[in-house]
Amino acid sequence: MDELALEAVCRYERLDYERRPTLFLEFHSGVGPLDGTAEAVEDLLRQCGAKSVHWASTARERAEIWRARHNAAHAEPLLRPGAKAMVTDVCVPLSNLAACIAETQADLTSTGLCAPIVGHVGDGNFHLAILIDPAAKSEIDEAERLHARLVARALGFGGTVSGEHGVGLGKRPYLEAEHGAGLAVMKSIKQALDPQGLMNPGKIFLPDHP
Repeated sequence: MDELALEAVCRYERLDYERRPTLFLEFHSGVGPLDGTAEAVEDLLRQCGAKSVHWASTARERAEIWRARHNAAHAEPLLRPGAKAMVTDVCVPLSNLAACIAETQADLTSTGLCAPIVGHVGDGNFHLAILIDPAAKSEIDEAERLHARLVARALGFGGTVSGEHGVGLGKRPYLEAEHGAGLAVMKSIKQALDPQGLMNPGKIFLPDHP
């Protein structure tokens, strides 16, 4: 979670966490105790520049932390009351994740839009909740341009247009940039299996795509 997302959940849950970009980690072992894991991980985190490390040692503490993370979607609108969230996501290789997020945050700053970032970063997936006034066309247009740049950036980093949310309607214009000629192959398979277009009609492929 970036600092904006953390600010939102702290307001929502009335928590007093430091407003910093935050990585949540949970460890399990089905073999034996995790002796030494905490120390090794904390050492690694501090080598990578972590400002502080906090450990949850009880089930109650763990539940509080994960409740904050799981309620992010409910909390984010508190950052801009009355706004609606345009939610999108991309996914990139882990080796490019930090750079992609950093460039996205710089892009956000240039637009003036408010968009907390939350991710499932263990698999390179992160989400933007772009908080816009639904009655302001200029904000909607700016959010759409931001979204287009986000997708292009993810593809440039060797990623994909969507890591979790799927394609649906919002990502259809970007599939050709990711898949090229493969998109026509996918469409031919869809046509063979569903010639009348009864299954999810209008989804995935743009109607005018050859």
